[in-house]
Amino acid sequence: MTAQAFFIGFFGLASVWFGIVVFRTYSMMRSAIALLFSQTALGAMFLSMQAEFLGVLQIMMMATEMSIMAIFMVMFMMDPGGLGEMDMTHQKRLSLIAGFVSFVAAVAVAVFVDWGPVATTFPDAAQQTVDLGLELLDRSMLIFETAGITILTAMIAATAVAIQPVKKGDDK
Repeated sequence: MTAQAFFIGFFGLASVWFGIVVFRTYSMMRSAIALLFSQTALGAMFLSMQAEFLGVLQIMMMATEMSIMAIFMVMFMMDPGGLGEMDMTHQKRLSLIAGFVSFVAAVAVAVFVDWGPVATTFPDAAQQTVDLGLELLDRSMLIFETAGITILTAMIAATAVAIQPVKKGDDK
């Protein structure tokens, strides 16, 4: 077993473990941190697979996203620290059924789909980064720009709705 396979397996298990921890804690803040660790482990898997650009991009995006999410939770949640008893799971029976069906479907796809021959040649990391950049800036640019503007608009709208208006003559 090579070191690369070991680290891919290790970070994969860490990602799944922290994904489970997201739903096992009573604190929204701890859930956000566990989700950050889960996604960082996923980025480390990319790094282990020598997809440096995707690994660093995953880690940077998740660090920023989870920081913003944690800040909004502290601002707007009634109990972000999880000091009160709070159940993070809803519709448990439906969730278990949906999770089991999804798991079986994912395993079936992984096992029974003809994935084609294994690639014997592939471009080096620098060329892969160039190819990915061209893909993102060519066909997918409009999709990414639209998603970015939509997310920014939603963040501004959520903040605007959450702010209590100040009445004139109110000296508070």
